[in-house]
Amino acid sequence: MVEVILRRDVVDLGHAGELVTVRPGYARNYLIPKGIALAATEGNRRRFEEERRHIEQSAARDREAATQLAGELEGRSVTFTRRAGDGGRLFGSVTAADIADELEKADVPVERRAVVLDEPIKDLGVYDVTLRIHAEVEPTLKVWVIAEE
Repeated sequence: MVEVILRRDVVDLGHAGELVTVRPGYARNYLIPKGIALAATEGNRRRFEEERRHIEQSAARDREAATQLAGELEGRSVTFTRRAGDGGRLFGSVTAADIADELEKADVPVERRAVVLDEPIKDLGVYDVTLRIHAEVEPTLKVWVIAEE
């Protein structure tokens, strides 16, 4: 295990500025090259203390933007019309990409990765889908899947 200093909030890992312990491959291949974390050396710790104020301000702006987007999403719903069999089973499915595309058409851009679906929707009905737009902001969206006539 290796220690790194997080430069940004990471879901299920920690917040910006925290010293966390991760597997060496995760740090070496993902966190450090993407600029999400710094190796926890003495020089990087001093450097990070200088950057901390800027990072905290950036994190506050990101959180505020996510909260504003969550406000726009609150109470919204998206509807999909799909062909279905007799038992209400769809011929195909509704995926996270479909939901993100539909939100983009409604002028609410959300990344596909932000739509949390354990598996694609394959039945008719109403579903509550969580959108992870920030580590601390996760609004819920109603997804209606109705039969094509």
